[in-house]
Amino acid sequence: MDLNNSTESEHSALQEFCKKLPKIELHAHLTGSITRECLHRIWMQKKEAANQEGLLYDLEDPIVVIPSGKVDYDLVTCFPLFSNYIYRLCNDVATITYSTNAVLQDFDDDGVVYLELRTTPREFKETGLTKAQYIEAVLNSINDYNTSSSTMKTYLILSIDRRDTPEKAQESINLATRYQGWGVVGVDLCGDPLKGDIASFRPHFAQARAAGLKITLHFGEVAKTSAEEDLRLLLSFKPDRLSHVIHIPESIREELRKRNVALELCISCNVHAKMLIGDYGDHHFGMWFLEQQCPVVLCTDDVGVFCSPLSNEYALVAEHFQLTPKQLYDLSYSGIKTIFAGKGEKDRLESIFRAWKQEEGAKLI
Repeated sequence: MDLNNSTESEHSALQEFCKKLPKIELHAHLTGSITRECLHRIWMQKKEAANQEGLLYDLEDPIVVIPSGKVDYDLVTCFPLFSNYIYRLCNDVATITYSTNAVLQDFDDDGVVYLELRTTPREFKETGLTKAQYIEAVLNSINDYNTSSSTMKTYLILSIDRRDTPEKAQESINLATRYQGWGVVGVDLCGDPLKGDIASFRPHFAQARAAGLKITLHFGEVAKTSAEEDLRLLLSFKPDRLSHVIHIPESIREELRKRNVALELCISCNVHAKMLIGDYGDHHFGMWFLEQQCPVVLCTDDVGVFCSPLSNEYALVAEHFQLTPKQLYDLSYSGIKTIFAGKGEKDRLESIFRAWKQEEGAKLI
């Protein structure tokens, strides 16, 4: 199969192959992965409930606020979308359960066999939901789905937002360690890269590592926060994986090579949000993967915002970097060694990939 033929039939064949390919997703923000259609359904339910009580529900329809096909959200317009809108819709056990289940089903339908979702612990004073209750609602959905799904298994990463105070960061670490037995496997540093004092979080990540949790960090997202001193500070957290790694000097690049740190790369997010100069073919995926400088895992970031499921991310790198079916398979397969779950999960994935290669991919790889 010539994946790089530009005809419509070959493009369809590529999309079909990438959807069937077993895939590993390690950088999916829960809230950012909720589709507009799911948000619309939640909005309809809340609007109807308000009307039945004779109340005015003044939140706009998601289809209006986030129009179909709109993906040009950058770091200025993206964060307010969450704080001013999505968090106001998904703010109780019922809507968090509903939206989490929908996200899990979407990834499962796209051929994902292992998923690490990440979310920042949140409390909602308007509904009385505590951070612990929020995390429990998410984990209950995940564990129920893990029980019912024969293929995809999901684990949770708890995030510290760069805007958090040290006290809030401590709450997140406490919750991460408290719910390790429920399926929390790691902690993340995320949020607006132009905000916060990252040095204040070093003891929190040290505590997480001491508790046996894995560490992933948003890294080098924008040039303004990518001075070598800042990036070395983040590396002092001893991360197991890094995400984005867009704006980094050669000295840091060399350090990553030495450490062999796994990289979570998000193609569509970086292009649509204008986090890099150029288009898909200019993405640094080409350097990291084709030159085999570090382990690379292809991820989505916020599929609900940028409307590109993981299968499409694979199709994009196939088209723009001339990857063969075997290279796509190898790219996905190589993610196994970077997951945060233990040996049992890695063995399960090894078995899935071997079986798929023998049964489904034999004629293509």
